Amino acid sequence: MTAWRLRPLFVALLGALASPALSAQGPVPVLTLNDAIRLALANNRSLKVVSYSRGIARANWLSQVGAFDPTLNFGRSYSESRELDSLGAVQLDEVRTNSYSLSLQGQTPWGLTYSVGGTSQNQGDLYSGFAPDFLTFGGFQVTQPLLKGFGFGANLEGVRIAKANRSISDWAYRQAAMSTVTGVVIAYSNLLQAHETLRIARKFKDLLDSTADGTEKSFAIGYVSKSDVITARARATGQEESVLISERAVRDAENQLRLLLGQDAFPTDQPLYALEPMGPPDDVVVRPQEDLQLALNQRSDYQQARLGLVIDRAGSAAARNGLLPEVDFVGGYGYNGVATAFSASRQMVFDRMNPSYSAGIQVSIPLTFAQARGRARAARLQLEQDDEGLRFLEANIALQLATAAGQIETTRKRVAADRAAYDLANQALEAEVKKFHAGTSNILFVLELQGDLASSEISVSNAVAAQQQAAANYTLQLGSTLRRHNISLAEP
Repeated sequence: MTAWRLRPLFVALLGALASPALSAQGPVPVLTLNDAIRLALANNRSLKVVSYSRGIARANWLSQVGAFDPTLNFGRSYSESRELDSLGAVQLDEVRTNSYSLSLQGQTPWGLTYSVGGTSQNQGDLYSGFAPDFLTFGGFQVTQPLLKGFGFGANLEGVRIAKANRSISDWAYRQAAMSTVTGVVIAYSNLLQAHETLRIARKFKDLLDSTADGTEKSFAIGYVSKSDVITARARATGQEESVLISERAVRDAENQLRLLLGQDAFPTDQPLYALEPMGPPDDVVVRPQEDLQLALNQRSDYQQARLGLVIDRAGSAAARNGLLPEVDFVGGYGYNGVATAFSASRQMVFDRMNPSYSAGIQVSIPLTFAQARGRARAARLQLEQDDEGLRFLEANIALQLATAAGQIETTRKRVAADRAAYDLANQALEAEVKKFHAGTSNILFVLELQGDLASSEISVSNAVAAQQQAAANYTLQLGSTLRRHNISLAEP
């Protein structure tokens, strides 16, 4: 068989190998990775849900701090009491009382409760013709715990817990933001990979179609058999399924990305995004010794665990104080005024007439202290448990970093190995086409090597995506995702 009779198939095969891939359905919107991250941070619904926790935590902190704000109290009351004879028929006496009070009350962080203000009472009876008789007092009263309830540990438990929860909410939001950014990077690389897989599937389909066309031309000149034509055409027809599956995969991958961007409608006819290629993640450098300490300083879960210990210590301090007996100093000092007119009695108070004072001790001792002992024991054990949990978390972080670092190294080698394999597969196919041209091979070998070439190209695409995702995961494990993408979170 002369060489010119093989030319139709040979030209078709080499032409298909060199032909560019067909593009996907007209992508209209252009979406860069930075645009995707910006849209996700602004619109991601999961991140919005988490963002409310920061405002809630700050409101709770304000509530706890506000417990030490003084309160202004005003009171007004009126009462009547009547005295009847034994038969209940004759009224012997009647007393009418009007009472007024105005005070500023509050509590200090060390446990002192105070009340500064005054009271006035006007009392009249039937026998005096309800003549006014004002008794006015102005001064202060205090109660200071000396054992139980004394000190910052006993009284600032709620404030310290609320403050720690406020910081925890910030770290939790930071973690949610980093997870969102990482999710966008992974979804973006998955979508790029899906587009690349579709491109390869279509290129392979064109290659198989060209092979089938060339085989039919070679059959027409008597170089190949009818079975070779059927085999080549069957392989080309079967590749249509891979194209359809790849097209669906592109749409599904894009919908996953759109969900992260905050969209909630996914029509099948919307135009596909045009994406920018992601360069190799050369900015991620693994430094095992330094990175572990950096992760402990930056990881949200570790910082939240440390703040959990702050909460435990606050609860433990308050619980230990509860083991003490209740011994309170109660005292007061002021001035009294007694007159038939309110203004006169009030003036006596202002003139510091009729001073009065009080002082005393109130003692309350539970017989068993069972409740306080139980709370103190539970608080101590909770602190020990969470401290052990923090040590366990440190070991897990070290393992996660080592695993993520290993993935970076592995994926880097995968990319190099798969690209080398692709180059060899391409050379093998070209060599087999030449052998077929020389009459020393058959169409089955050519088709098999075409499939190997397509598989090798897909492997390269998978390895590149895996390398990008390994870098994103390592920065997430390191806690430096936001810094890597130059993101600053807004204050709540």
